[in-house]
Amino acid sequence: MTTSISPIAHIRTPFKEKFAVPRQPGLADAAIGEICFTPDFQHGDFVRGIEQFSHLWLIFGFHKTTRDTHSALVRPPRLGGNQKVGVFASRSTFRPNNLGLSVVELMKVTIDEGVSRLHVKGMDLVDQTPIYDIKPYLAYVDAVPEAASGYAQQAPSQLLSVSFSTQSIAALEVHKETHPNLQRLIEQVLSQDPRPAYRQAEQQERLYGVKLYEFDIRWRVAGDHCIVEQIDC
Repeated sequence: MTTSISPIAHIRTPFKEKFAVPRQPGLADAAIGEICFTPDFQHGDFVRGIEQFSHLWLIFGFHKTTRDTHSALVRPPRLGGNQKVGVFASRSTFRPNNLGLSVVELMKVTIDEGVSRLHVKGMDLVDQTPIYDIKPYLAYVDAVPEAASGYAQQAPSQLLSVSFSTQSIAALEVHKETHPNLQRLIEQVLSQDPRPAYRQAEQQERLYGVKLYEFDIRWRVAGDHCIVEQIDC
């Protein structure tokens, strides 16, 4: 039996591309976004009472990694990109049904002219990711502190220290009124070293780019240190 599902919403996030999106939710709580419902689900009754919950589960679609064929084995970044495990033993974005599950923190609910929106943070989703369902996070059943987490038992450590060039500091100052969390977001994203695993051992310095909000961030890595060279709008 084939089942067809349609998005109930899309999420606006600072992450305009796949590169540098945090590999798990909650690693960058400076990432602030907005869940915008499709017309059929904009009425406030759909979210009545949701403000009682601090966190929400999002069931979403990996719309940037859709493929016609699927592999049984994937290479998790936590294993250096060299070891293979079964796709169902991973959180790979390449999945048979392209569905993902992520938890976000609910900041507030707004309803303007009958249109409801959820303001959230800590997401690991690309901008305009389709949302297929939303469920409240229940701490007493959803959190299992003693659970075994295999090769990802511990939270990833901060891999890189982050500093800013004179030019990038000036840019942050110019945009601090409209994007007060931009510096913190850049630090949280880049400290996790978003480079592909096969690049992380390179000795040669290379200039990388990532887009957050409407900004093009240019940065390089020297040893265990990341330098933000440019922030262009």
